[in-house]
Amino acid sequence: MPPNWTTRPETAGDAEAVRRVNLAAFFTTAEADLVDALRTDPAWLPGLSWVAHDPEGTVAGYALLTRCHVGEAPAVALAPTAVLPAHQRQGAGSAVIRSALEAARSRGETLAVVLGHPEYYPRFGFTRASRFGIGVCFDVPDEALMALRLTAADPVPSGHVRYPEPFGV
Repeated sequence: MPPNWTTRPETAGDAEAVRRVNLAAFFTTAEADLVDALRTDPAWLPGLSWVAHDPEGTVAGYALLTRCHVGEAPAVALAPTAVLPAHQRQGAGSAVIRSALEAARSRGETLAVVLGHPEYYPRFGFTRASRFGIGVCFDVPDEALMALRLTAADPVPSGHVRYPEPFGV
């Protein structure tokens, strides 16, 4: 039976565990280095870096939302998300992503974007960003760039996603 995942905002003491999760989940150090760089960037939004841990307190999942812009409008970018390989497909990723998105809604964020697997992110409500007139200035498959309205009251901005400097795009 999968563990019962507890999610919470990342604390200063979690940085090493978060790095371990990202190193284990990806084939390079790029995502772990990106998180470290974003922590010192103005795009970092306190309270929007989340971890999932098992009943023993082991950090097994991670989701980060940082400031980006669509056109001139503020939005949040979901990246990276990661789960320790031994805990993948057990709900840790879904739990931590849902918690991070709910935290963003609670603080008044209106739009989230993600560049990722088109089979995975629709379960959270993400749809093709192109249907809102949202794109990027680099080549990606249309179905891989997705957007999620976090509030129904605000109009969805259109334009290109401008990621924070540490993304290097």
